[in-house]
Amino acid sequence: MASEEELFASVDALLNEEPHLPPPAERARLREAAGITQARLATALKTTTQSVKNWENGRSEPKSPRLDAYQRLLNGWAAKYPAPGAASAAAPVPAAFSETAASEVKTADAPQAPTVPATGWGRGRSATPSAAASRRPAEKKAAQPAADPRFPHGPLAVLDGDGCAYGTGGIVLDCPATSVVELVEWTLRESGLGAARLHRNGKDSDPLIVLTAAAAVKLGLPERLEGHELRRSLRLPEDHPVVKQVVKAKWRLTQRGFGPWARIYRKVQGRERQCVQLAVLSWDALDERSWPGVAEMESADVARVLGIYARRVITPRGSTAVSGLELMTALRPPTRAVQDPQTGNWVPGHNPGSLGTEPMDPAPPEATAEHPVVVGSGWSGGFLNEEAYQWVRDVSLLTDEECTLPYAVGLDLNTAFLAAAARLVVGLSAPDHFRAPTFNPKIPGSWRVDLSHVELDPRLPSPFTPDGTRPTGPAWYQTHTVAYAQELGYNVAPLEGYLRRETGAYLDPWHDRLKTAYVDTLADLGVTKDLDDRAFLAAMERHRDADPAMAAVLAAIKATVKGGIGKLRERPQGRKYQEGERWPALQRPTWRPDIRAAVISKARINMHRKLRNMATMTGLYPLAVLSDCVVYPSPGDSPLDFLPYAASGKPQPGGFRLGPTPGLAKLEGVQSMLWAVDLMEQGHNPARHIKGGDAVLDEGE
Repeated sequence: MASEEELFASVDALLNEEPHLPPPAERARLREAAGITQARLATALKTTTQSVKNWENGRSEPKSPRLDAYQRLLNGWAAKYPAPGAASAAAPVPAAFSETAASEVKTADAPQAPTVPATGWGRGRSATPSAAASRRPAEKKAAQPAADPRFPHGPLAVLDGDGCAYGTGGIVLDCPATSVVELVEWTLRESGLGAARLHRNGKDSDPLIVLTAAAAVKLGLPERLEGHELRRSLRLPEDHPVVKQVVKAKWRLTQRGFGPWARIYRKVQGRERQCVQLAVLSWDALDERSWPGVAEMESADVARVLGIYARRVITPRGSTAVSGLELMTALRPPTRAVQDPQTGNWVPGHNPGSLGTEPMDPAPPEATAEHPVVVGSGWSGGFLNEEAYQWVRDVSLLTDEECTLPYAVGLDLNTAFLAAAARLVVGLSAPDHFRAPTFNPKIPGSWRVDLSHVELDPRLPSPFTPDGTRPTGPAWYQTHTVAYAQELGYNVAPLEGYLRRETGAYLDPWHDRLKTAYVDTLADLGVTKDLDDRAFLAAMERHRDADPAMAAVLAAIKATVKGGIGKLRERPQGRKYQEGERWPALQRPTWRPDIRAAVISKARINMHRKLRNMATMTGLYPLAVLSDCVVYPSPGDSPLDFLPYAASGKPQPGGFRLGPTPGLAKLEGVQSMLWAVDLMEQGHNPARHIKGGDAVLDEGE
């Protein structure tokens, strides 16, 4: 006969056992009876929707402490919603807990969060794992705490051919969609994907689904998008079965159609946006120049790269150029809520500091030759030529001492055009024409002025022209260019001007966000602000190999800067365009060539100022300049051999300095001096070869 101690030990063992949950089917019944979706329950329990699905179909069981909380919630629901024909045997649950649990589940969902019926997409999957499911990772990481409970699974997911949708933070969602229409419905109703707005007057970011080649084929799309047009112009024909399915389900495609970046939407109903962005990897959605190596990564790694970019910059909406432009609007929304004084209702009104909702025609000299304001008016008064440097010093101006130096060293300014956007005052209103205006460096605009009388050292490029040649007569210049001539001590007398009365630092938040993203990503690669110059150069030499994923993010951030600025003057594309017609880009308020000119003008002037200071401090003159890269003759293979330093060892102010901050320099390349001179004699720019022929302010897709 068992002793009392043995009986108590057995009872204690039972008490210490993990809680027993009701059968999986009963768990689902209780949740549905309470009117709670799997996504909302997952948010309350700080887990993923896929985990809740697994608990309700018997594939897995929760672990403590989530197990205890889940059982208490089920007990509370069982007391409220007993099974038909059966007495509730659940133990009483304290009222305080029931209210708390209900509160957690309710407050975890925002008013805009979509709900789904009990028979939604997530149900009906076989409880028996398929062959594809057996290849999935055995362990799935829990989602990181979401900043916005409406989007518990992050901004995006990469969908594989076996139905696994890899999100940020290591989560993996189960996507049962077998068509594009089902994928859109699942994304909006069950995925928990999206991102909160970047500005209180802006809009939330639509969820992004990236399709691998296998996923594209599974959804009825071709593995490759082939054609005789440029890749960025390709799209599915309107009679393609997938396009027909989308239209039949009363969804819409944007004017870009179903291409590498397809946006599928319905008109806004109430306060809810219904829009999903798709990106097809095998259709070259991720350009190798902007996203090096990303298209070849595993799905989870693609999700990591895009997720970091989305968190630090913006959820991708197309090429990095498109994303750069979208970021401007997201940080400076065109409208805000204002109260109508007559009705008292809140209506959309102009948001001060933004570019508004309507496109604005530029002044004729700011436009391109094919723009309607030029073609329609017969304008022949010349155009702004504010472009980045492409200059090579004449070989005859090289000294014997320079020719004996063994090296040509290239210095590249970190995101020079981003640095130029900082505190940059641009025009926000339409241009007004003035005759013989008095120059004011605080007024943004275009000035026609003669700067041919400005005398500068011929060993430096002229600051007034992209090719560095001296102006030969009156020409159109942006305010910063004219102000620099005045800074050099020369009189400026504009003949006419197109100036803007309303001004503002439109690009400030754009600059601040991208600068933070750039500096933080460099720090993740081991390039930090606290490094001295030698350590900085060593870190820059190995940063690309430290983490390929983070290196890809860094490349994408840099491409976002150049592409975003370039897209402010996007030119017509496609074979069907005819001169004088308005092309689609002109319908955007962000088609602003004057703002692009202001950024480039300031960057070029900043470069010339540094070149002039370097000549004063060191007696060194550049061999060539390409955009943001300058090549100097050097006695050694390091910029430390010729950069100016004070006796204390600190860099001299005013010249080039090394560092990770935008506007500071890094080593871009080292070649022999003879090689550089040979290129110059052949009419080539050594900087182009040192940099590898990078695009200069590409106008993007």
